[in-house]
Amino acid sequence: MSGPELSRRAFLAASGGAVLLAACGSGGSKSGGVSLNDSYSAARVSSDLYRSDAPQRFAFALTKGQNFGSGPPATMTVKGPKTTFTPKEVVLNAQGLPRGRGVYSADLPLDVAGIWDATITVRGQTMKLPFEVLAKSVAPIVGAPAPTDASPTVAQPLGVDPICTRPQGTCSLHAVSLADVIGKGKPVAALFATPARCQSKYCGPVLDLMLEEAPAFRDKATIVHIEIYKGPEGPDLSPTVDAWGLESEPWLFGIDGTGRIVSRIDGAFDRGEIHNLLAALTV
Repeated sequence: MSGPELSRRAFLAASGGAVLLAACGSGGSKSGGVSLNDSYSAARVSSDLYRSDAPQRFAFALTKGQNFGSGPPATMTVKGPKTTFTPKEVVLNAQGLPRGRGVYSADLPLDVAGIWDATITVRGQTMKLPFEVLAKSVAPIVGAPAPTDASPTVAQPLGVDPICTRPQGTCSLHAVSLADVIGKGKPVAALFATPARCQSKYCGPVLDLMLEEAPAFRDKATIVHIEIYKGPEGPDLSPTVDAWGLESEPWLFGIDGTGRIVSRIDGAFDRGEIHNLLAALTV
């Protein structure tokens, strides 16, 4: 049985920010959480962990009671099918995110497929967070060619309406299609996020942060935002999301000028992680 995660299926089954709180409080299901105390609870936000010799970003968030609760220092021990280890560092990524909404991350060498266990300690409280490492990834991975399917634009929405659900102001990241920019010599950053329907409430903040970061990189990279769903209701996905095989949100991919994926982060991320991905992409 895999541990708690914030999946697309969980988003469809819940309403409002309650999905994260519900995920952290139930026992052991894919959209539930596991906690050994009544104060802090943890939920995994990285959704596509797979067997790999390269370390992967493992991310989780905390709640406290019925509120988001990330903030205090956390430590973690990880037990896999063949090994037990303590990551060198568990980092709180909270720049620009709403209060309590920060995400803890650590780079884990997930070299065996199967059920793993993370033991997280926060202010003397301990939480068990089992999770599954897949034999093969679902989403495109670092080193693979990025899919070159079209993405919705103002001129060609591909049946997606609205092409952006950002509630405040406009989004300038829908002018070009991924099909026209991937592999054309200029790096591309592809952000998959649905502010209006992302029940964990992370998609809106990460899109806002990307829009704030974009001006500093617009001459060096093309940045594209892709909505997850075709419309404001129902389960139908954007054709681009189907083409990329994404089963959760948000996602951010860095793609070099040749069309190769060089970075990816998912679940939730802060200004620092967005900035670092864009900076590395445009060196």
